[in-house]
Amino acid sequence: MPHHRREVSRVEGFSDAVFAFAITLLVVSLEVPKTFHELMAVMRGFLSFAICFALLFQVWWRHYRFFRAFDLEDTTIIALTGALLFVVLFYVYPLKFLWSLQFASIEGRRIDNAVITTAQVPALVMIYGAGVVAVFSILAFLYRHAYRLRDQLSLTPEDALEARVQIYSNVGIALVGVASILIALLCQAVAPRLIGLAGFVYFAIGIVEWRIGKYHSRQRKLLTGTASTLTV
Repeated sequence: MPHHRREVSRVEGFSDAVFAFAITLLVVSLEVPKTFHELMAVMRGFLSFAICFALLFQVWWRHYRFFRAFDLEDTTIIALTGALLFVVLFYVYPLKFLWSLQFASIEGRRIDNAVITTAQVPALVMIYGAGVVAVFSILAFLYRHAYRLRDQLSLTPEDALEARVQIYSNVGIALVGVASILIALLCQAVAPRLIGLAGFVYFAIGIVEWRIGKYHSRQRKLLTGTASTLTV
């Protein structure tokens, strides 16, 4: 049975619609600007929108790659996809709120205590971190389920390796989210003004992905070498 999907399923179609709706919620205003002042207000929100769009696109891309790689749509996959879409929709506004704060000065907006206080920032970072943990944990479970059924799906060694690498990648990002939450908890209890450390920890995602990429390359070379030996 071929495991590579050739047609878009109803679950994929529904998922795409939900991601599209989530991106729509990120837009500053659904109305066409009627004055130049309104247009400039929309344009000032470009950077925060771009970051949020890129983050949602990354989640969509990982989910899309899963369905392109595996012809698998059982109850577990449907349940996990439903959970993923729920989290994506629920966290759209916290995502937008957080990144709008980051670019407030560039966008010409003043942040005062009526918007958020210094003491409330750690809670916002923890909410964001919880979303990161939830999203990438669910993606890891999707790949873990496919890897567990690798014999049933007739996966090649390369395909099984790809599934395993994706598990590690998503778990790694989820753990970075956990680290951010722990740092935010510590800052909340000791020094709220050092909360920026909880944000900087996300740069570790680049290191995680680099290490996993190196592991993937080594394992592919081993598989290639083994295949060549068997052929000879």
